[in-house]
Amino acid sequence: MDLGIAGKRALVCASSKGLGLGCAEALAAAGVDLVMNARGSDALGSAAERIRAEHGVQVQTVACDVTTADGQSQVIEAAQGVDILVTNAGGPPPGLWSDWDRDDFIKALDANMLTPIAFMKALLPAMMDNGWGRVVNITSQSVRAPIAVLGLSNAARTGLTGYVAGTSRQVAPYGVTINNLLPGIHATDRADALDSGVAAQKDISVDEARAERAATIPARRYGTRQEFGAACAFLCSKNAGFIVGQNILLDGGATNLTM
Repeated sequence: MDLGIAGKRALVCASSKGLGLGCAEALAAAGVDLVMNARGSDALGSAAERIRAEHGVQVQTVACDVTTADGQSQVIEAAQGVDILVTNAGGPPPGLWSDWDRDDFIKALDANMLTPIAFMKALLPAMMDNGWGRVVNITSQSVRAPIAVLGLSNAARTGLTGYVAGTSRQVAPYGVTINNLLPGIHATDRADALDSGVAAQKDISVDEARAERAATIPARRYGTRQEFGAACAFLCSKNAGFIVGQNILLDGGATNLTM
C-alpha cells in the first residue's frame, strides 16, 4: 500500500529504542524525513545512522529530556514545520495507590500528559495552515481498562486522552488528524523492566515471568516494535484522513472489551 507520505517530515519522540523506534523506522521506510529525539545520545545516534543508511532519508537528532522546559524548546525549534508528530514518553513506575504523593503525580502528568500537549500546541498551527497534518500519541491500553499497579500512568494518560478527544475535532476541518495508539505488552525495555519486577516479587526467573504474562494475552505473545510502527505509519498516511480522535488498541486481544 502506498502511504502517500514520501517527502513529508516527522518528529518522533523517544525514538532511539522500543515503540518510538518502530514508528521512526516505519515512517522512514515510507520516505519520511525525521527529527528523532531521545535522552541518550549514543543510542539515538546509532539508530539515526542506521535509518539513514537503510532508507536514504534525512534524519536530525535532538538528544534531551522532553519533560523539561529546555528539552521541549530544543525539540520544538528543530521540528518547526513538521507534517507529522508522534509523541511518546516512558511510563512512570508501578506501585500501589498508597505509594504516591503529589510530586509523583506531577512528574507523571509532566511526562505523559503535559509534554504531548505542549508539542501539539507548538506544532499544530503550522499543520493547520498547510491544510494537512498527522498526530499520533503513544499512550497505553490502560486508558481503556486501568491497570491497578500503574495508577500514575492510568491517570496521566487518561488526561491526555480527554484532551485529544476535544482537540482532534477542532483541528479536523483543517486536514489535521489526531489519534492515539494504545499499546499492550510489546517486547521493549519497558516490558523487560516490568517482568523483572514481577520476577523479583514472585522469586521466579524473568523468562518465567514473561511466559506467565504472555499466557494472559489471546495472541499468546508480546507485540513487536515493527507491528506497532506499521500501525503508526498507517495513521500518518494519506489513507487515514477520516480517522479522527480514535483510541486504537494494539494489545493482542488482552483488553477484554466489547467496544
